[in-house]
Amino acid sequence: MNPPVRMLVLWCPDWPAVAAAAVAGEPVGRPAAVFSANRVVACTAVARGYGVRRGMRRREAQSCCPELAVFGEDEGRDARLFESVARAVEELAVGVEVVRPGIVAVPVDGAAGYFGGEHGLLERLVDEVSVAAGVESQVGVADGLFAATLAARRSTLVEPGGTAEFLAPLPIRELDQPEAGRAELVTLLKQLGLQTLGAFAALGESDVSARFGMEGVLAHRLARGRSERPPSRRRPPPELSLAKAFDPPIDRVDAAAFVAKGLGERFHAGLAAYGLACTRLGIYATTETGEQLGRVWRCAEPLTPLGVADRVRWQFEGWLKAKDRPHSGVVRLRLEPEETVEGRSLQLGLWQAGAAGVLRPSTEDEDLSGERAGRALVRVQGLLGPESVFTAVLDGGHGPAERARLVPWGDRREKTAQADANWAGRLPSPSPATVFARPVPAQVLDESGRVVEITTRRRVTAAPCFVSFEGGEPREVLAWAGPWFVGVRAGAGHARSGTRMRLQVLLADGQDAEEAVLLRFEHHKNPMWTLEGKYD
Repeated sequence: MNPPVRMLVLWCPDWPAVAAAAVAGEPVGRPAAVFSANRVVACTAVARGYGVRRGMRRREAQSCCPELAVFGEDEGRDARLFESVARAVEELAVGVEVVRPGIVAVPVDGAAGYFGGEHGLLERLVDEVSVAAGVESQVGVADGLFAATLAARRSTLVEPGGTAEFLAPLPIRELDQPEAGRAELVTLLKQLGLQTLGAFAALGESDVSARFGMEGVLAHRLARGRSERPPSRRRPPPELSLAKAFDPPIDRVDAAAFVAKGLGERFHAGLAAYGLACTRLGIYATTETGEQLGRVWRCAEPLTPLGVADRVRWQFEGWLKAKDRPHSGVVRLRLEPEETVEGRSLQLGLWQAGAAGVLRPSTEDEDLSGERAGRALVRVQGLLGPESVFTAVLDGGHGPAERARLVPWGDRREKTAQADANWAGRLPSPSPATVFARPVPAQVLDESGRVVEITTRRRVTAAPCFVSFEGGEPREVLAWAGPWFVGVRAGAGHARSGTRMRLQVLLADGQDAEEAVLLRFEHHKNPMWTLEGKYD
């Protein structure tokens, strides 16, 4: 069995937070953190000194560090700024591959010989990145990309043949690298008492295959210091490269992002026809003045169409928004599958693509129907524009309108808040089948024709008997339930002007027909009822 390629990995710690602070012009010493779904996903070393940690809620992080600079997640920003780091590494080594913004990898053998050994190369790289890009970095060397990445996080040079020994004492959670999608596997291994990579590596491969399937076998190979997949001896057909010319030239990131969606679909479909999937993507461009641009992206998992489009967009961010950006627009773009793996068992219907743009198993029928649907939606976008096709994302929020968010087709389907969090005042299931973007004015009356109100003590001033919408005919109330507070519950001492509550009402609708609706009550200067949704 061929040993893994000896790799050098350069890692810029806390890159999302560093990049966000740099774009905002924040001083280096100010604590900063990047949030996604209201939780910390990255923070600077200064912020950690105040007690800020990944996974913290925003309120908790700001209570630890009131001076914390808060930023949203932006992978385009991270990729754009990381281009300067990749170029600095490229000055000293050949074959640079961006794993993701913050991590760059390069085969170590050739460059190490030129600089008198691996130690000399490591020192030169750290100095070059610090001077050229102005950021701190750590470097590691080991056999294989997985081990080299962990070595970089520890600033370690693992001797040839010592990778398994280096990995053995490390915690099992290291298997769950970004985009690997192994969170469930790692949780299961912990529950079985396998707390280190060495303990997992000691299991027999046949036992791992029988218990954990192919996902477990791939992770087991990494824990043993092997390559995740054996090298593919099948040479990709030349027609799998995809080239496209542009007239007029592309000189804006938004135009490049739109083009990337269609190219990602075509590139992935071409590979899938040969039963292949891409794990190293080469992105090469030619500008109007003849400048040649190129970058290789190494991927932890085979790429989906969305994953290809993301990397093309990120790379254009790096090219077009850099200080030394090209002198003219891009007139030709070529996507090259630098490395492929057998992909039939890994192919994926478009409806099942994860947020990270990596593959999960699906059936062949799902693949075919999903790909056809995806191509049709891309064609619609080409005719009507990128904002013409949307898919829904179930998000977090207090009300039904906040819990469903529309995302343009091809964009990352990321949640902005935790859907399963304990949202105070959230409406219990089931949710209304129809939710109005703009609440419809309503009137709720008691038996005497007076307007029904709700007090801060969650009591109606009278039983609702009639409801009308937008000045229409009053309809009889057959039954009602509630009220429930909207958002954070108001205490007994709060002013009445802050009251916001919901009421579920069953209305008469013609002969022997009924209709269930969700009403919302707000009391500011005057009491106001609105129709928030309807139930089927």
